[in-house]
Amino acid sequence: MARNIPKDPEQNRPKEKARSASPSPFKLDFGGSGVERARLLIGGVLVLFSVFMFFSFFSHLFTGKADQSEIHNSLSSLAETGKKTKNFFGVFGAKLADLLVLRYFGVSAFWLVPMTFFTGVQIGLKRSLVNLERFTKLSIFGILWGSTFLGFWVYTFHIADNWSDLCGGMGYYLNEYMDSLMGPFTIFVILFLLILFISFFYGTEVLVEFMERLLAPTEPETETNEEQNADDISQAKNIRRVRDDLENTAKNTKNTLRVPEPEFEDDDLLTREDNADEESIRPYLPPIVEAKANTPAQTISPASTARKEVSLTIENTLEGDLPETIDEIEEDIPVTETSKDEASDELVKRFGLYDPTLDLPNYQFPSVSLLKDYDMGKAQVSQEELKANSNKIVDTLGHYGIGIADIKATIGPTVTLYEIIPDAGVRISKIKNLEDDISLALAALGIRIIAPIPGKGTIGIEVPNKNREMVPVKMVIGSEKFQKSTADLPIVLGKTISNDIFMTDLAKMPHLLMAGATGQGKSVGLNMILTSLLYKKHPSQLKFVLVDPKKVELTLFNKIERHFLAMLPNAAEAIITDTKKVVNTLNSLCIEMDNRYNLLKDAGCRNLKEYNAKFVNRRLNPDKGHYFMPYIVLVVDELADLMMTAGKEVEQPIARLAQLARAIGIHLVIATQRPSVNVITGTIKANFPARLSFKVTSKIDSRTILDTGGAEQLVGMGDMLLSTGSDIIRLQCAFVDTPEVEDVCEYIGEQSGYDSAYLLPEFEGDSGGGNEKGDFDSKDKDEYFEEAARLIVTHQQGSTSLIQRRLKLGYNRAGRIIDQLEKAGVVGPFEGSKAREVYIKDLDALEKMLRDL
Repeated sequence: MARNIPKDPEQNRPKEKARSASPSPFKLDFGGSGVERARLLIGGVLVLFSVFMFFSFFSHLFTGKADQSEIHNSLSSLAETGKKTKNFFGVFGAKLADLLVLRYFGVSAFWLVPMTFFTGVQIGLKRSLVNLERFTKLSIFGILWGSTFLGFWVYTFHIADNWSDLCGGMGYYLNEYMDSLMGPFTIFVILFLLILFISFFYGTEVLVEFMERLLAPTEPETETNEEQNADDISQAKNIRRVRDDLENTAKNTKNTLRVPEPEFEDDDLLTREDNADEESIRPYLPPIVEAKANTPAQTISPASTARKEVSLTIENTLEGDLPETIDEIEEDIPVTETSKDEASDELVKRFGLYDPTLDLPNYQFPSVSLLKDYDMGKAQVSQEELKANSNKIVDTLGHYGIGIADIKATIGPTVTLYEIIPDAGVRISKIKNLEDDISLALAALGIRIIAPIPGKGTIGIEVPNKNREMVPVKMVIGSEKFQKSTADLPIVLGKTISNDIFMTDLAKMPHLLMAGATGQGKSVGLNMILTSLLYKKHPSQLKFVLVDPKKVELTLFNKIERHFLAMLPNAAEAIITDTKKVVNTLNSLCIEMDNRYNLLKDAGCRNLKEYNAKFVNRRLNPDKGHYFMPYIVLVVDELADLMMTAGKEVEQPIARLAQLARAIGIHLVIATQRPSVNVITGTIKANFPARLSFKVTSKIDSRTILDTGGAEQLVGMGDMLLSTGSDIIRLQCAFVDTPEVEDVCEYIGEQSGYDSAYLLPEFEGDSGGGNEKGDFDSKDKDEYFEEAARLIVTHQQGSTSLIQRRLKLGYNRAGRIIDQLEKAGVVGPFEGSKAREVYIKDLDALEKMLRDL
């Protein structure tokens, strides 16, 4: 509580004398009542017990192993046999130390010594050396957390075969249990508990202040020719230092805060702010002193929170006159640069907003006239056919005792949806199990039951139409819905079951995983996605990274290399077909992702849209590396082939991009023919909430790609299911023919473009071959290096397992030898499941090379 200071300072003196006359905190009174004597006795016992524990624990650290065989016997047997323990306090001390140190808490049990000691002093002498409640909490946490923390290292690095004096049994077995649940993540949980305890025990401001001091960048020293400006800055720093000292003192000292009390004249007035909640708002602060203007005084009024509330009037002890407040000092410091907002507004007034499309000012978007007009007919489903199918559905369900209250039909381009409302009390699962029976009754190619339809109180039965309707690309691209779309990456896929054009935003998906058996429309779907983006985005706003292991699917887009494609520096082709180049390209995209995140951090933005908006408004400086970032769409036509040839080398960068890249405008479209779990791994699948499936061969494949069945019931030819996480939509993919794609790409390619494709960051992967010996160090080569080289050349097989078997070496050493052989140019780089290529073809050439090394 704040001190109340009387008007006359002389009245303080008697209080100081009374305070100094208080009795010593350790003055004992043995003539008290029985309760007092009992308190003194209990306190004394606890103090002695703390000393007993300290010497027992400390002695146990040196004699515990020798006493191990003795303390397992009972006390009576030890007394009868005359055996003695080596512990400082004998068998009792050995048993206590074995229980608390070895079997329970380890060396953390030493926290019990000061806790017991301070408890005994407070009980016996009624004087507290520390805040006992806080110290008890600290000790209990120190015992439990310390034992757990040390147990992690003992268990993980096998410092001991079982529990030890370091962690105790509790810490060892607790880490054994946590390791089975979380593995190496256990240490992060333990450290998180420490941070959590510190924040509750000492307050979050301690952590915040520590992190600010740890992460605060050092301000570079600026030189100026004006001596007055330097003096002002130096004086401001001195006053800020005084203010910080006062604030820290106010935080760290509670009822013990004292400041030198100035001497006042008789007519000086000492007042205090009238604040009803003074204890919570201004804790433990000295009084505000209001002195006359002609009286040299020291006024200290540090605020508890905001910087602008701090106002210091300091006696002129420095050379020259100082302003009275810190705010005035900061105003006196000259500002040589205008604010960023004013500078950007000035640039916008002079030059207007930045327009990235001015890089190619004459670029013309492709016209809808480039697409073909198909002579298509509507899905011919007559009223008689609808009525007949409805009656067959009702009769089939009626045979199994399922009554139908209502039924209606919606004709789509590929299938007709019959929505039924069953009678009350009918179980939905009963209708779902009759899928094959209804299909038999309707003589349909394959029906799909949606039980129930999301958002409706009906059950849907999708029946394929006998005469299907084709959805041409010109219809969906030229639709008003697509042309007026304001999405970041709009893609139009086709028509829904209700004949509505379906359009979505790839930037919000944010990645798309496609699957479908051969010949079911997967390649047409990829072309549809790429064509949609070409019709809506300018080359300065979008780039493609195309990966085509089949070498023939995406070659149509070679003509737009200088407009929309991205590639590695010095690459021969923009469309990647070689597996080795795919790995380098994916890792290069990861570098691009990290670089973009660094720019977003410097700009104070959370995503690409905010960053580009700032850049367009000229609030980012290009001289500091900022630039207008285009969206990047990675398209992989066949993931299964990449996973088969490269495996983890492909999975890891794809998983990184899927996890992190959406915020900085890198989006993935991954397609595969075989959606098996070894191709679409859990790491990849978890970050693709949008899944698109054409017809697959089995229900297992459907569950792999969509997490539910139904894709095996599709009728092919562009019939597909789109899962966006919450529901599944059936679509008929729009048809875009190869000549149409060629015409669009040729129209774009004939226009003026950039000097080259968009260059991705360089990535230095494994050496592609040749006798490159720049990294080989002959001093560090293994003693089996030459013998292993001869073995490899003799068998013409660059295999680590061959070195293991023939030279009887461990895997790690054999792996190091094969790496040295690669650096020496004997074998080629790692190629997945294949054996390394052997560059040296005979032993004579090898011996010559070894002599040169």
